[in-house]
Amino acid sequence: MSYIKRGQPGYGSATLSLFAGAFITFAVLYTTQPVMPLLSRDYQVSPAAASLSLSAATGALALTMMVVSGVSDRFGRKRVMALSLLLSSLLCLAVAAAPSFALLVVLRVLQGVVLAGFPSIAMTYVSEEFHPASVAPVMGLYVSGTSVGGMVGRLVTGVLTDMYSWRLAIAAIGVIGLVLAVLFWLWLPKPAHFTPQSVRTAEMWRRFVRALRNPALRCMYLLGFLLMGGFVTMYNYISYLLMEPPYGLSQTVVGFLFMVYLTGTVSSAWMGRLAEQWGRGRALRMSVAIALAGCLITLFPTLWMKLVGLCAFTFGFFAAHAVASGWVGQLAHQVRAQASSLYLLFYYAGSSIVGACGGLCWSRLGWPGVVGLIAVLLIMAWLVEMRIHYYLLIQRTN
Repeated sequence: MSYIKRGQPGYGSATLSLFAGAFITFAVLYTTQPVMPLLSRDYQVSPAAASLSLSAATGALALTMMVVSGVSDRFGRKRVMALSLLLSSLLCLAVAAAPSFALLVVLRVLQGVVLAGFPSIAMTYVSEEFHPASVAPVMGLYVSGTSVGGMVGRLVTGVLTDMYSWRLAIAAIGVIGLVLAVLFWLWLPKPAHFTPQSVRTAEMWRRFVRALRNPALRCMYLLGFLLMGGFVTMYNYISYLLMEPPYGLSQTVVGFLFMVYLTGTVSSAWMGRLAEQWGRGRALRMSVAIALAGCLITLFPTLWMKLVGLCAFTFGFFAAHAVASGWVGQLAHQVRAQASSLYLLFYYAGSSIVGACGGLCWSRLGWPGVVGLIAVLLIMAWLVEMRIHYYLLIQRTN
């Protein structure tokens, strides 16, 4: 059984389908973020309550990842991923028609549950089906899909909401998702290195324990927590900074900051290829260094310097995430699905926990406090990568 690799039939369709799946997964996941003020208005709920439309989905996704890997071990990677895309898109149509806010939150929880069937399994599929030399660049393209999906989902929802209504905007994302779900099923090659296994609950938890016992993998999970925590903190609070004097940018202009995600699309694919040439450790350290430099540049008072810093920070984050997520599958061996799930669990936990802590820094210390928190996280990420290097060096010498 041959692996999928660059220059051979199936490589193009496989990478394109994974990009499309990542695109719609993250477009659906963040589709309510731009319309939260309208949810508050139409459903007569507070802004804090409206934020549940996003946090309910991301929380459910993170928790479900602990279980979905076992489901894919039994029913197959491609089948579970395709079903995830199909159901989440159908639920978009239901969210658009929700008559009450309580029902909308319930539907978003369900979306988070079914969306969990794609991200961690996609990482496992890449590790199992692609030639080892192609894993890093393919993971780079996959992460590009997540950045483009998150960005385009927000922009399309915002534009269609201004033109028509938030309900039609969310429904449009659902229709796009249905089309891409069908194309995903048609384009993605059938797994050649997967053998269905009937995994009992006890066995599934034993695999999670194995994935936790590996010290290098534990460092990878912490790395995901630190990287995503810093990323979400940056984007949560830079809008507050730029809407205040002396900048006074409008909400619409601040919304277009998500166009900066395009730098992540470029960097994730580029750094994935670079990791193949340089090695993952060196590529990861370079990515974290770029993100740290960008973070510190945002301390300059001029607006254009802050935008330059945001671009560099985003470039470095997506590059680091692309390298790290591909590295997890290479380190996990027989427990790839569980290791991928744990990496993403910590990844989204960083989003929730550190993002909230960033609010305290902003309230008490202003923007320098936020930058200080992110800088500490990135320095810790650098040190964690050095620890991974140490563990791998020990394994080679034993």
